[in-house]
Amino acid sequence: MFKKISITTFINLLFVFSFTSTIVAFIFFLEWDKARYEQFLKQRYTLIGNTFLTELQFLPTKEHLQELYKHFSLEEVKQTTCCLDILKKSKTLYIQESHLGRIRILSYGNEHYIYIQNIGYNLMLKDKLSNTHSSIALFLFALMTFVMFVLYINLIKKFIPLSRLNAQVEEFANGNLNIKISDYGEDEIGQIAKNFKKAIEYINELIESKNLFMRNMLHELKTPITKGRIIAESIEDVEDKEILIKAFERMNEIISNLAQIEKLTLKTQKLQKQKITLSYTIQEVKKLLLYDMSSGKIFEEYKDIEFEADPNLFAIVMKNLIDNGKKFATDGKVRIVADECSIRVISKGEPLKEPFSNYIEPFAQGEKRQSGFGLGLYIVKKILDLHHFDFSYEHKNGENHFIINLYHCQVSYPKLS
Repeated sequence: MFKKISITTFINLLFVFSFTSTIVAFIFFLEWDKARYEQFLKQRYTLIGNTFLTELQFLPTKEHLQELYKHFSLEEVKQTTCCLDILKKSKTLYIQESHLGRIRILSYGNEHYIYIQNIGYNLMLKDKLSNTHSSIALFLFALMTFVMFVLYINLIKKFIPLSRLNAQVEEFANGNLNIKISDYGEDEIGQIAKNFKKAIEYINELIESKNLFMRNMLHELKTPITKGRIIAESIEDVEDKEILIKAFERMNEIISNLAQIEKLTLKTQKLQKQKITLSYTIQEVKKLLLYDMSSGKIFEEYKDIEFEADPNLFAIVMKNLIDNGKKFATDGKVRIVADECSIRVISKGEPLKEPFSNYIEPFAQGEKRQSGFGLGLYIVKKILDLHHFDFSYEHKNGENHFIINLYHCQVSYPKLS
């Protein structure tokens, strides 16, 4: 359960639980302390009352009474008006009577008073120790709460850099390779940031090295291919000429695919989405294919549909699917079928011998590579992923169906191996 909760949320929940537990424990403590303290006061006031009633029988001097006041932390209320006011407005906690006299324990405001009545004496004594226990308990609770809040605030501050670092990591993951990592100090988060900064620098060095290699390689390959293509045009033997031209065009196509793959894998390819129709896309595909689509081998069986996509990239998708379908169809024919939810490129042929996921890997090996499926379907999958379109495959009635499931439909098609 806790695996799905963020660290900040977990800390907040932990703090709320701790603070609530502290409050509940403090309430229980107050109730227990109150009962204990009331019992203590009753014993204390009984002792004080009995002591004074006994001493008053012997007519103590003022000095002796002062010693008793000091011993029991008491203070005599001498003003008659104050005594009457206390008797009138106070709350009687309990009364104790004996043959020596009467004792009343009074609560007035936040103070406790002992009213002793004896033949010849009416003493109103104020207890100096009353309610001190509540103040101590409240002070401890306030101190504990303050410490908890200080710890909580400092803990949250410690995790603020982690959120910022996470945002920078996400930005890097989304393709910003030149992101600058801030200085986060010398703690664990700071060390993670420093190591991540080193990793970014190392990755950028590798990418730069690869880009330099790819640019040089593509440039060096383009030149001899172009020259070879020009020379092939001058060959008189038609059959040899056609074979050479197809070979050079195939090599040129592979180079273009490599350049396209480089853009897709580095996420430098930005989508230029707009509303397009399938018929418009097919017209663009005709410009990309190396053969004539009007040769009676490609059939468009759909009512025109509209969707949102990058027209150039989606034309590459359809071109690769049509090209693959025609190349490996047993009868050389391809059908394009579409509705509001999907676009299918269909051709007759044997089902794929391995799981479909293997055929959308770059530079697929063995039989797949020899048959030419490697780069084309990989590029298709990458472009469709950028559009958040689903790409699937199924074989039925002796036909291979390569399916583009459009983003606005919830229809799911079985993905067969």
